Parts: sequence; structure tokens; C-alpha cells
Amino acid sequence: MTMDIKQQTITVRDLVNGYMNDPDHGVRGYGGRLDIRPPYQREFRYNTKQKQAVVNTILKGFPLNIMYWSVVNDDQFEMIDGQQRTLSICEYFTHEFNIEDPDRGILYFSSLTPDEQQKFLNYELTVYFCKGTDKEKLDWFRVINIAGERLLDQELLNAVYVGPFVTDARRHFSKDGCPAYKMAADLLNGVAREQAYLHTVFQWAARREGIKEVSEYMSKHKDDANANLLWAYFSAIVTWVRSTFIKYRKEMKGLDWGLLYDNYHEKIYDTAELEQRIHDLMEDDEIMKKSGIYSYVLSGDLRDLSFRTFDKKQKREAYERQHGICTHCGKHFELEEMEGDHITPWTEGGVTTAENCQMLCRECNRRKGAK
Repeated sequence: MTMDIKQQTITVRDLVNGYMNDPDHGVRGYGGRLDIRPPYQREFRYNTKQKQAVVNTILKGFPLNIMYWSVVNDDQFEMIDGQQRTLSICEYFTHEFNIEDPDRGILYFSSLTPDEQQKFLNYELTVYFCKGTDKEKLDWFRVINIAGERLLDQELLNAVYVGPFVTDARRHFSKDGCPAYKMAADLLNGVAREQAYLHTVFQWAARREGIKEVSEYMSKHKDDANANLLWAYFSAIVTWVRSTFIKYRKEMKGLDWGLLYDNYHEKIYDTAELEQRIHDLMEDDEIMKKSGIYSYVLSGDLRDLSFRTFDKKQKREAYERQHGICTHCGKHFELEEMEGDHITPWTEGGVTTAENCQMLCRECNRRKGAK
């Protein structure tokens, strides 16, 4: 790894110099040279107790964990890790919250003694300044022991491939109440602010372009002016799902809708007939994985479903009835070497009962299942 990483110490005084939290100009510190909340940063914020703990750590002279800044150019930096500690320091300095002392009560920064104020401002923070290629940054960030709230993989990718594309994509997919949440929260797993929606749609879009890794997809589109095409693709998927499956069920949440859309959206379906099939399959006690029904009604592939299996008693009875002989190859096997199989398959009305159970050796059962 050839990434340029330099360790330096800076004082709290330097960090809070020029601190600004402005809706139009962002959050900056370190004389305006540090972007404390770049576009890829998470929405998470420390609560009051966590912020108080940061201030008390400084006042007691205890060490804070290392912070990581990305070098944008010679005199401009972006916060990678340490955002919440930095905000806690700056907000205490600007009297946005207080700490509590058992003997002295509520203490804002201005309530500290002059010596305490100087101790706070002269406290030294350890910062790693990181400079390198996108891949080098990603490799490095993945081995960082992130303090406090650990960054998720997608958050690391956002940090590395920051640019207009990611910024605009996050606007659509990464905030509480974002457009993707309003449109399809019932179809997507995870939490938007934890980048779950963004990661999902990146996976769908990458696969559609024949790209295996989300990081490769993000690198390819890093400098795109916006994420309009990504949003249009996502919107088309959701529109297709809503119009194809006319009744919503909880089993629809978290399915790989991108894959189903790519494979089947050009076919015209009788939606009423499709809904009736889904209804009947949902009532079928033999089907255990109900979410697989949606793939099955499109693909017709039984592997999309998961059926009831024979219990130990049913398999033992069939084994004894067959005297340990596989009904396909005619060879003898131990019970542990055999698997329960439906004599009459589910597609022909077969159910999981003792009378419909036969024992096959593993090889014969695999061969039968592949047909």
C-alpha cells in the first residue's frame, strides 16, 4: 500500500478556529480548511451524554481516539472519521450545550475558569492525514479501527468515491424521509440513513451494467454530473413492481427487485391472474419460503421455492419400510447417507406425508432434483 499517511497533532484551538455550521455553506473548522461534514458523511449525531463525555475526556486530559482526515489539496481537508467528536468540541466551544459538574453544577465553556479554558483549547488531538488513490484510500479505511459508531462498507465507499454523482445519489437514497423512502420503504430492507437503500440500488445498477463490485460502479460514475439515470432506473423498477403485483404483502419487502425487473419487465402479465396464483400459493402449506413465490410466478423455477421437509420420524419409517434400499439405484445405504424425497412431487399435487415419503441416496436425490 503506497498511500501517503502522516500523523500530526493539532490543538483544539486550531480545530475550532473559524468553526461554522451554515445550511448553505456546510460545516467547517480548522480555519475554514476542514470540511467537517462532507457529502458522504452519515446522518448520525451524538446525543448529549456522548458529547459531554468528549468534553470531559479533554478536560481530564485523557486521550481521544485518533481522527482521520482526507487531504483534498495542500490546504484543504475532509473529515473521514472523527466527525462527532469534532462537532462535540466545536459546539461546546460555541455554547451549544453544557456539561454538568457534581459540585459546580452546569458548566458552559464560558463558565470554566481561565485555566480550564486554556487547558481545553491547548489539548492536542492526533490526526492521520491520508492522501492516495481511491483504491488506496478504500483499502486503508477498511482497516481503520473506527471509534464509536463503526462505519459501514457503503459509508466507506461514499468517503472514497465522493463526487457529484454520490452527492446526488445520497440526496435520493440516504436520508430519513428521502424520495426513495417515500416511494418504496415497504420494498427495501434496512435504514436509509445507514446507506442501506443506496447500497441496494448501487448493487442493482452495477449488475445491470455487468459490473461485479459496487466500488467499481461508483468509480466509473464518480464524476457524473448527477444521479438522474440511477433515479430513473430505480423509479422504473418501483413502478413495474406496483403495476405488476397489484396487492402488497409483507413478503415483498427486501426482494431483489432489480434482478426481477431486469429479467421480466418486458413481458406483459395478466395482473389479476398473477395475483390469484400468488394468493393460492400463499395458502399452500407445503411452501415454506413465501417470499420466493414472487420469483417463482415469473420464472417458473421450483428452486425459487422452499418446501416442507420430512421429519425424522417420517424418514425413519420410510427407511425401515425400504430396508435401507434406495428406490432409484437399488443399493443399500445407512440412514445418514439418505434423504427424504416426495414420491409424488409438489407439481403433481404431492404433499409432505409419511405415505408420500421415499428415501433416496444423496446422489440419486440430487440427480432427480436436477431434472
